[in-house]
Amino acid sequence: MPSLKSHVVSFVLRHSRKQAFASPENLQRWIAAARKTENHRPPASLHQRLDIEMHTVDGFPVYEIAPRTGEQKRILYLHGGAYVFEITPYHWHLIAEMADRLGYGITVPIYPIAPEHDFHAMFGMVGDVYRQMLAETEAEDIVFMGDSAGGNMAVVLTMMVAEEGLPLPSRHVLISPGLDVSLTNPAVFEAERNDPWLGIAGGREAIRLYSAGIDPSDWHISPVYGDLSVLPRTLLLTGSRDLLTPDNLIFAEKARAAGVEIDLVYEEGMFHVWPLIDMPEARRARERIVAFLGESRIVHDTRVRPEQRPAEAAE
Repeated sequence: MPSLKSHVVSFVLRHSRKQAFASPENLQRWIAAARKTENHRPPASLHQRLDIEMHTVDGFPVYEIAPRTGEQKRILYLHGGAYVFEITPYHWHLIAEMADRLGYGITVPIYPIAPEHDFHAMFGMVGDVYRQMLAETEAEDIVFMGDSAGGNMAVVLTMMVAEEGLPLPSRHVLISPGLDVSLTNPAVFEAERNDPWLGIAGGREAIRLYSAGIDPSDWHISPVYGDLSVLPRTLLLTGSRDLLTPDNLIFAEKARAAGVEIDLVYEEGMFHVWPLIDMPEARRARERIVAFLGESRIVHDTRVRPEQRPAEAAE
C-alpha cells in the first residue's frame, strides 16, 4: 500500500507541477518562470560531505563528484526535466547518496536544454563528456544513470556511441525514463488520467522544442525503436501512476527479446521519478539501485511477472 507521504506528494503534484504539462502555453510559461530562478549548482550542504569540482565541456558546466580513494568506477548521471528544465536539488541529493553509498565518482553534465538549444547541442555535449570519461576510465567501469528525459538520453547515447564504434558503458540505471515519445500507444492516454504529474499536451510541446524536427518515432528521439541489442544490463524503475509506464514495460519486453538483461522494478501506486522524493517507496528504490550497482543480493522483488500484460500493469 502506498505510504501517506506518497499520497501527500501526489496531491501536491497534481495541483502544482501537473499544470505545467496541461497545455503547450502552460509549459512555455513555466519555462519562462523557471529561467528566472534556476540554479544548477549543487546545494551548499553537499560540499560539506563531498569533494565537488566543476569544469566545462563545449562551454557548459560539468560537475565531478570525487570517488573514495582507490575507487575507479564512475557514473555518468543525466538529469531529467523534460529537456527544458535544469537539474534540481532533488537530483543532487540522489547523486550525493549514490556517491556516499557506492563510492563511485559521478560525472554530472549540465547539458544544453530546450528551447534555447536542441537535440544536436545536447548530444554533442554529452557525447564529448563521455569521450573524456573514456580517456580516463575503462568503459567496463562506467555506468549511465538517468531519470525521465535523462533516462531517454542514457539509452540514446549508448546507441549513438555504439554506432560510432566506441566502447559501451557496463550498465544502465533508468528511473521513470521516457523511451517512446511518439504517442502511438493508446495505453499512454489511459495512463495519463492517473498520472498526478505529467500531461500529454505539455509533454508533446517539450518534445517539439527539443527534437530539432526529427520524427518522434526515430530512435534518436524514441529509443524503443532502435537497436536494443547494444544495450548493457539495465535496471529500469517505473510506477503504476506514470503515463510513461506502458511504453517502459514494452521497452523491457523488447529489450529482453533482443538479449538484454533487464531488472524491472514496477512500483504500485508510484508516480513519475518517485525515487527522487524523500519517502518510504523512494528509499526502497534507492536500496534497489545500490544493490544493482553494488552486486548485493536483493530481497525485495517488485518485478512485473512475465504473465502480466503491460496494459494491466499500468492501470
